[in-house]
Amino acid sequence: MIVGDCTITYLSVTTRVGSILNPRDIDIDALEADLNALRDELRADVGAGDLKHLKKMVRWGHLLTILGYGTAWIAPNPVSVVLMSTAIFGRWAMVAHHIIHRGYDKVPNIPKRFTSKVFAKGWRRAIDWTDWIDPEAWRHEHNTLHHYKLGEVHDPDQPEHNLEWLRGSSLPRFLRYLVVFLGAITWKIIYYPPNAMRTLYEAQQRRGKNEVPLPESVMDWRVFFPFVQPGVQLWLRSYLPYVLLHYVLIPLPFLLISQWAYFSVLANRLMAEVLTNLHAFIVIVPNHAGEDLYRFDTAIEGRGDFYLRQIVGSTNYRTGGDLNDYLHGFLNYQIEHHVWPDMTMLQYRKAQPRMAEICRRHGVAYVQESIWVRLRKLLDVLVGKTTMQHWPANAQDSPRSLAAQETP
Repeated sequence: MIVGDCTITYLSVTTRVGSILNPRDIDIDALEADLNALRDELRADVGAGDLKHLKKMVRWGHLLTILGYGTAWIAPNPVSVVLMSTAIFGRWAMVAHHIIHRGYDKVPNIPKRFTSKVFAKGWRRAIDWTDWIDPEAWRHEHNTLHHYKLGEVHDPDQPEHNLEWLRGSSLPRFLRYLVVFLGAITWKIIYYPPNAMRTLYEAQQRRGKNEVPLPESVMDWRVFFPFVQPGVQLWLRSYLPYVLLHYVLIPLPFLLISQWAYFSVLANRLMAEVLTNLHAFIVIVPNHAGEDLYRFDTAIEGRGDFYLRQIVGSTNYRTGGDLNDYLHGFLNYQIEHHVWPDMTMLQYRKAQPRMAEICRRHGVAYVQESIWVRLRKLLDVLVGKTTMQHWPANAQDSPRSLAAQETP
């Protein structure tokens, strides 16, 4: 479709809309009104198609898992690794992510297992989503802090801030890239579980409900020892459930075939672990990093300011088509997801061209590029080659306005 002077398609590789504007020139109230109107239109359209699409994506994940394990016992092989890895990624990025965000709570006739009040709660964690990350901790770390503190120092997932120690280190650049790579293939294990647990415990302690010692930093190594606090809770709630299910209980029946079959399943599952970490890192982390995206030094002021920050602090990838969107975990609609965190995957696809048009009309930067372009921009930030933009904190005459970046 043609939007003003820009071409925007569902399969666009590079789309940039917006221009240099003075903060006073952006009518934030009008922008908020337009986005609220689109939100209401999308929510009124939610229906059986959203549930049908969710079930389709769930079936794809089940099929990948069955095919992965169904071939994994033969020998260590890349086909099984890719199938298992993609299934793990889809279960997290698409199913767990959007359900826990309450994206399907208001879909008519939605089965309770697809609602945020039931999914992965209590014993259902074992059948819904047994990942490295404790669901309760992730709800607080991701749904609350990351989404509503986006780009601030209080955002636990701000990559530039988290890797300032690497950006400012004296390590040669090639070693910095090596550090990033090693982190990328292990980040769901060494970063997300302790970071999510730390933010949950901080919130609980503020309410006087938890006295477990807090990690001193994101990478407090005490958390990786199971016999001292805070490591005890992390192992009980994150590491042990995952290892017990995926590396003990599921591979065990393959011993009935042979020891070689058992070894092959374990080997393929371990390689899938590495690959799914890398896949998730490549898709998730670049969403909010790059020299053309913004960080923020002040707190959000109103819904309109919230909308603006989500747009200029996020980027989309190539969008459209179930296969493409599945491989991106529907995180290629990151702008739409951050503006409205509680919508279905199908609603984000419908919203994408309309969102881009609204941004063009209001002069707000809307960035959509290939995932490989965004990965390069992320790496440049992480190793210190480039620095993200900081939203001007001195626009006192227009405190609820933001300036759109020039996007040639």
